[in-house]
Amino acid sequence: MKKGIALLLALVLCLCTVSALAEKAPVAKENIKVGFIYLHDENSTYDLNFLSAAKEACDKLGIAYVNKTNVPEGQECYETAAELVEDEKCNIIFADSFGHESFMIQAAKDYPKVEFCHATGTQAHTIGLANYHNAFASIYEGRFLAGVAAGLKLNEMIAEGKFSAEEAKIGYVGAYPYAEVKSGYTSFFLGARSVCPTATMEVTFTNSWYDEALEKEGAQMLIETRNCKLISQHADSMGAPTACEVAGVPDVSYNGSTVLACPNTFIVSSRINWAPYFEYMINCVMNGEEIVADWTGTIETGSVELSEINEAVAAEGTAAKIEEVKAQLLNGNLLVFDNDTFTVNGEKVLNYKADVDDFGDFVGETEAVIYVIGHKLTTNPEGAVGYFHESFFRSAPYFDIDIDGISILGA
Repeated sequence: MKKGIALLLALVLCLCTVSALAEKAPVAKENIKVGFIYLHDENSTYDLNFLSAAKEACDKLGIAYVNKTNVPEGQECYETAAELVEDEKCNIIFADSFGHESFMIQAAKDYPKVEFCHATGTQAHTIGLANYHNAFASIYEGRFLAGVAAGLKLNEMIAEGKFSAEEAKIGYVGAYPYAEVKSGYTSFFLGARSVCPTATMEVTFTNSWYDEALEKEGAQMLIETRNCKLISQHADSMGAPTACEVAGVPDVSYNGSTVLACPNTFIVSSRINWAPYFEYMINCVMNGEEIVADWTGTIETGSVELSEINEAVAAEGTAAKIEEVKAQLLNGNLLVFDNDTFTVNGEKVLNYKADVDDFGDFVGETEAVIYVIGHKLTTNPEGAVGYFHESFFRSAPYFDIDIDGISILGA
């Protein structure tokens, strides 16, 4: 029922988008070349995830491609995009970092016959450029599932007498206090607390997407000073996982398995699989179809995944429980940000204006808490099911609420 409402709203938005689309001529496969722009290189778990997906998708479709790594979030991004168009003759350009967006938009304006696609961006649905597109995925669902694995591990350690239920504290190493990071660690926490209700979490920020030393120091501080019993992260290096391996503290990583480097502590990892989107954007160009302005991948599209579970570390029954919870997510009986599952200052969040349109004013303009009674939307919360509708009004996350149970260190 809940899922049906979401699909209905999605259909309405889709129809509005389709009405404005212009026809495009198909491009033969041999004439397609994709240029990929990455913030870092394969040493970053974040960028390695994109690099692997690009190879998978382009090899599968038989498409030529070029990788440009270590491209900063500055004018260098525009220059790289221009080089890919003019020198490499690419007709699709993709960039993987939030700070690339303004430079990708400028390139899209300067090269209107080239398709520009961008991960984690926020402006494609409002800027009105036919050749500029954003993409992301409902990774909050993957984070929730990884959180379930974390909560089960906490329960196991409590049962073994390693600490009390009241000491079940998670530590989280975040990059920046952005909505993308807050949405991720909140959904992870809600997953953990769904099976370990006494769990709490403390978050520290490095203010960098990739700084191995700071990420390692952050994890060490959470373990040694804050007595956290399990660590997770939204930062791009191996700093936190290796700190956990040295300390013997269980770890849930992000963007891919770290089991080879951390066999004694790694439990599971969630990630966005970008191959389905890469195949989608390439097929659109090949078939002369419009790439939607703002694309959201899901579990169903194969865009939200968990790594293989490390059974040597994970709690017994983790795999079965994750499959059970995943089924509930897929049939709509479980909503990650159901407002019955979290509070702010002891109160349920009945309404929340989110900054979806991101005009740079940091002012929320879109009501993100939706209520449903039966099959009908309602503005009256009494007797209705309410939930924060993440990654629906745009693909990139906009959940930025600080909920009870999570403490921000240094705030």
